Amino acid sequence: MLKPRKVPLRKCVATNEQYPKMDMFRIVRTPEGNIIVDLTGKARGRGAYLSKSKRAINQAKKKKVLDRHLETEVPESIYTELLELLGEASDKK
Repeated sequence: MLKPRKVPLRKCVATNEQYPKMDMFRIVRTPEGNIIVDLTGKARGRGAYLSKSKRAINQAKKKKVLDRHLETEVPESIYTELLELLGEASDKK
């Protein structure tokens, strides 16, 4: 009998709640210093996880949580991109 696979959990940097890795956004500061939204979960660099909720994204933006975790300033466009992705993601559910 096969053992069920362990679901990797990650903690949201904004809300401090744990979620399955697949239910979160990964924001990465690449070795070159660029900030990207990593949809594959495989990009190299320093990553921070945000839960896929408007509340978490707005909270992270207001408190500059990602700036602290990624040790650099996160551009406004990243938050806009996350909210757009969230819009598409919530339509599918």
